[in-house]
Amino acid sequence: MQIILLEKVVNLGQLGDVVRVKDGYARNFLIPGGKARRATEAAIKEFEARRAELEKAQAGKLAAAQAVGEKLQGLNVRVTEKAGVDGRLFGSVSNFDIAAALGKQGFEVEKSMVRLPNGPLKMIGDHEVEVALHTDVVAPITVTVVGETA
Repeated sequence: MQIILLEKVVNLGQLGDVVRVKDGYARNFLIPGGKARRATEAAIKEFEARRAELEKAQAGKLAAAQAVGEKLQGLNVRVTEKAGVDGRLFGSVSNFDIAAALGKQGFEVEKSMVRLPNGPLKMIGDHEVEVALHTDVVAPITVTVVGETA
């Protein structure tokens, strides 16, 4: 299916690009999420008429993400979980837990924005984690997992 992108999509293209993607990806993710439209003649003409407006909105989102990214840069987040004597957690610390801890510190972050390169955290200690606020803005943070004895 050919679509026109209404915003930048990672590994796909920039605002205004006409790309071919699989039908399910377009119908289930891109179009409902407002990231793209079918690339019909009418849709392309409408996009060209609204291009400046969409670029301005995109620039505003990027500026807001950069401002939050600067505040998040190098932030240390503390998460407490039950752990055994050897330092392994009984459960794990997931992106949901990290997003909730950031929410308590005043940062509105969705769990899908938190990237855990090695999967959920299963040991106590300091772990480097990335928060992707925008396709172009990724802020590294440190998550300190503290063991709580049962």
